[in-house]
Amino acid sequence: MNKQPRICIIGVGDVGSTTAYTLLLRQRCQELVLIDANEKKALGDALDMNHGMPFLGGTRVWQGSYADCAGASIIIIAAGSAQRPGETRLDLLKRNAGIFDSIIENITKYNQDGILLIATNPVDIMAYLSYRKSGWPSQRVIGSGTLLDSARFRYLIGDKLGVDPRSVHAHIIGEHGDTELPVWSRANIAGIDVSLSDAEKQEIYTNTRDAAYQIIDAKGSTYYAIALALDRIVAAIMHDESAVLNVSTYLEDYHGISGVYLGVPCIVDSSGVREVLKLQLTDEELALLQQSAQTISEKIQSVIN
Repeated sequence: MNKQPRICIIGVGDVGSTTAYTLLLRQRCQELVLIDANEKKALGDALDMNHGMPFLGGTRVWQGSYADCAGASIIIIAAGSAQRPGETRLDLLKRNAGIFDSIIENITKYNQDGILLIATNPVDIMAYLSYRKSGWPSQRVIGSGTLLDSARFRYLIGDKLGVDPRSVHAHIIGEHGDTELPVWSRANIAGIDVSLSDAEKQEIYTNTRDAAYQIIDAKGSTYYAIALALDRIVAAIMHDESAVLNVSTYLEDYHGISGVYLGVPCIVDSSGVREVLKLQLTDEELALLQQSAQTISEKIQSVIN
């Protein structure tokens, strides 16, 4: 990566501004650019963060334009219409697909070498559209995928069993949305299968899948945990970690699935998605994953046709 990495964030609503603040606190870069159609909001966020520099130092933050994407190592896109109470992520598709056309066009005018990190929902489809529109290699166009879902899953399993969630190894894969699936066959703690009843497993999965709806109903939007998930992806890229993260990536013959973006375990390093890891799945899990892929594929076709 660059010696003085620059990160640009497109869209500083709840998710974008919280992500910017998280990156600032963890000092992930030396230049942080905030870009938004609402220039006053971006300026206000930049000023607010700069006033904390005596406590942090080391990062230059400013309200910028698409021209500032030049030289950026990572460009995070969090722009678009937010999910409303009672709405699914897929309901956002038509509103956000139009917004992305101009965003990607403006980014690629100034940058051809960075990594696009997509947070906007429905994230799997928005990542696919960004990949198609940008013309960049799929390894450099990454969606946040099911990384947050997997974190929620691990937290709920740990909470039920009284174990630190960092010691729980479990995956949510597929769509970041209603057709996502839990890979119970691979869930473990120190290599020991998770000991839960079918009813407990169903409760944990339902609470994982529906977590965003509960939070949106309670306070309007989700942003703290997704900001931490995006920060985790940024860290893996910036530090060339080769970390295994459940991000959304372009699949080619993944258990027979091709041509869509879905959240699966991937090795993430400074090149982006270095490798896609093929989880061993039960027949039931595979059928659910294929169903999830079909749902995303149909929605993609509804936009590009």
